[in-house]
Amino acid sequence: MMIADTDVLIDFLAGAEPWAKRIRLELQGGRLHTTSLTAFELLAAARGKKQRAAVEKLLDALTVLPVDRAVGEQAARLQREHDSTTTRMCMQDAMVAATCLHHRGVLLVRDARRFDRVAGLILSVASRGD
Repeated sequence: MMIADTDVLIDFLAGAEPWAKRIRLELQGGRLHTTSLTAFELLAAARGKKQRAAVEKLLDALTVLPVDRAVGEQAARLQREHDSTTTRMCMQDAMVAATCLHHRGVLLVRDARRFDRVAGLILSVASRGD
C-alpha cells in the first residue's frame, strides 16, 4: 500500500515532476492512499473554487485512511520517543508516520529527513528519473 504525504500531493496538483508522473501511475494502479490529516491539510489550504474542486477530485480518487485510537496511540508514542532528540517530531508527522506504520504502508514523501528516524517506516522518494 502506498500512502502519499501532503507535500507530494501538492506537487502533483501543481503538475510538478517527478511527482505528477508518479502519482498518476499510483492512481492508475489503484494503490494510492493518504491520511485523514493530509486530506485536512489539502482542504484547508485550497483557495477558491478551482483549487477546492481539484483537491476534492484528487481525494475522491484516493483511499483516505482514518485516525483511530490505535493510530493516535502510536502517534503519541512516536512523539514521546522523538521529544528528547535534537530534532523533534511535530504532531502532523507523528500522525502520518503512525498511520503508515499501522497500515503497513510505504510513505511517498518529498523530504525523507522528516521521517527517516522512525523505526520500521518504509519511505519512497521519487528521483528525477522516475
